[in-house]
Amino acid sequence: MNKADSLQGSLDLLVLKILSRRSRLHGYAIMSAIQDISEEVLRTEEGSLYPALHRMEEAGWVRAEWIIKDNGRRARLYQLTAAGRKQLVTEESRWHAVTAAVNRVLRMA
Repeated sequence: MNKADSLQGSLDLLVLKILSRRSRLHGYAIMSAIQDISEEVLRTEEGSLYPALHRMEEAGWVRAEWIIKDNGRRARLYQLTAAGRKQLVTEESRWHAVTAAVNRVLRMA
């Protein structure tokens, strides 16, 4: 898929799922994980990811902290919260309902 918007509507779910498996990641690592795990099918851009992370932080789904890396540069690490774990369950349920509905439409005669 070449469409950069292929993540539209699923970015929160993907970010929450990745952070549930790999805690304390910076934004670039989250973007890379989405791309790598999807075998290059899904991609996200900084212009989509960082506003989503900020929104999720405001909602209390993720917590962020600044660290200083060995090279002296700052990095913002993101971690899933208890509220984020609950939201992940909601997002996964919603995703399964939507994909089931799409599959029903695709299978219609």
